[in-house]
Amino acid sequence: MKKFLFLLFVFLILFTFTKSVFAESQTVYDVVISNGRVMDPETKLDKEGLNVGIKGKTISKITSEKIKGKTEINAAGKIIAPGFIDLMSYNPNSYGVWYKIADGVTTNLAMHGGTVYPESWYKTYIAAKPPLNFGTGFFYNSARNQLGINMYKPATVFQMKTLAQMARNALKTGALGIGMSPEYVPGTSTEEIDAMMKVAKEFDVPVFFHVRYSDMEPPGTNIEALNEVIGSARRTGAAIHIDHINSTGGTFSMPESLKILSDARKEGLNITADLYPYDFWGTYLNSARFNAGWQERFRITYKDLQIAGTEERLTPKSFAKYRKLGKLAIAYAIPEGDVVEALRDPFVMIGSDAILEPSNNNHPRGAGAFSRTIAKYVRQKNTISLMEAIEKMTIMPAKRLEKKSPALRKKGRLQENMDADIVIFDFDKIQDNATVVKPNQYSSGIDYVLINGKIVKTPTGLNKNTRVGEAIRGVAD
Repeated sequence: MKKFLFLLFVFLILFTFTKSVFAESQTVYDVVISNGRVMDPETKLDKEGLNVGIKGKTISKITSEKIKGKTEINAAGKIIAPGFIDLMSYNPNSYGVWYKIADGVTTNLAMHGGTVYPESWYKTYIAAKPPLNFGTGFFYNSARNQLGINMYKPATVFQMKTLAQMARNALKTGALGIGMSPEYVPGTSTEEIDAMMKVAKEFDVPVFFHVRYSDMEPPGTNIEALNEVIGSARRTGAAIHIDHINSTGGTFSMPESLKILSDARKEGLNITADLYPYDFWGTYLNSARFNAGWQERFRITYKDLQIAGTEERLTPKSFAKYRKLGKLAIAYAIPEGDVVEALRDPFVMIGSDAILEPSNNNHPRGAGAFSRTIAKYVRQKNTISLMEAIEKMTIMPAKRLEKKSPALRKKGRLQENMDADIVIFDFDKIQDNATVVKPNQYSSGIDYVLINGKIVKTPTGLNKNTRVGEAIRGVAD
């Protein structure tokens, strides 16, 4: 009897296994990506010869076994990675989004900039049907402007209460976090920062800071700027994120700046940062960044400025002309060593700080930041590993904001049951092509981009009729 039961048990196991194998052999996925090197930074999976099966918008299977698909992509010799997440972008305008996708970006988050009213913002962009995923933060500078507060004067106690309520309303209606830029609004007081940090703590979201200073010329240095926001983090317990530390908060002081952030994390503070992989920054000439003394602060002269989208270097006369016009200029003012140092920091991720506009008066980072990270700093310079680069472009930004955004918990991963936002690229050929003179140049070497399971880019070009982007919202408790 025991022998019979044992044989029956074995038979049932074999039957179940055979049935499962047979069922799998009959499964036809919507899309199958075969024979590629799958890299997932969260699990550290890095294996060649794998096949990825997609059903609908979901990754259903990752296996070494052969599987069938209605559409099949041969990724032999290519990297299969999660779609890149740009958390340091702006509104997903209908022109710039295509350059993002060509650069491997599948999720565009307007956390540097953003809106005061997320409800109407999401309604507008849902109607516009962007081809990539999109989300926004609450932009403090715009809220301040709407109240008519002079950019060089602090908000009153009453105004701070109003601004705090505006932030609460935004976080209740989809904003992913709060963005502040004290360098562009010098009147922003430390009390105002504390007020926003308290709201962020209430909703358990980070505050994204373009900090107050971008240089090491006293009075007003990177060190003071970082200590200001870290001090607020100590007082309030809120999380902070330093925007593009290579051009704000870390320029000319990167080792010291990174150590300050590291020491603060050892205290238990929640701090991250990002950078764009370029040794030149860009901003509008009529901004406070170009107030008197900019040459000394940034250690440059007029000839180190160039109007983005042109070959024109500036002179005192043309600087005055273009400042009145509010043109965006490139400044050759970031030491290459600062970029390398920041890239190696385990808490610094990639963010473009740009999206192209039809004028093309833009920094090339809006079209090439992600490809450039891999091409220059992995393949050419070996500054970081490929897995580290992918981590900084996928899982790190997802985790920075996923606490209050359930949608991001399925982004930035290449795993079963995650969203099928996928980039397939040739490591030997991936390359940024955007330049200061011609920022509207698509990156190359990225063969396929899938967003929510749909193929939006192929080796032959962009599928501009495929509009499958979804809203990435913050969810209030």
